[in-house]
Amino acid sequence: MSYTITEEKTYTRDAGVIFTAARGAVDGLKGKVLKENGADGVLEIQFDKTILGKVLGDRTIFKVQVKSAAPESTTVAIEGYPIDAVGRKLLFGARKGVTRTVADWYWAHLEHRLGQ
Repeated sequence: MSYTITEEKTYTRDAGVIFTAARGAVDGLKGKVLKENGADGVLEIQFDKTILGKVLGDRTIFKVQVKSAAPESTTVAIEGYPIDAVGRKLLFGARKGVTRTVADWYWAHLEHRLGQ
């Protein structure tokens, strides 16, 4: 069983606006940016076990790619998976639904910042 979630959504906004909203969503969820490259539209984020006062039980890594598909059309792709205390990807023993919950919250925060 894979704990990795890979999703993609397309928005009708400029890539710069989307990247700013994607970065803001990290702050809203109290995540930690591990790597950021605005020119390439890449974010690597770590979320702790507790987000917004809710104890989820696992740390989570998200890799976000923001890329312009066409003028006024931008695609946001995420890959998320649980990690252990030293940052290694969990292949077994992760709690069910943690990565899904973080992904749902991330999309909600991103879309809130876009006014959708």
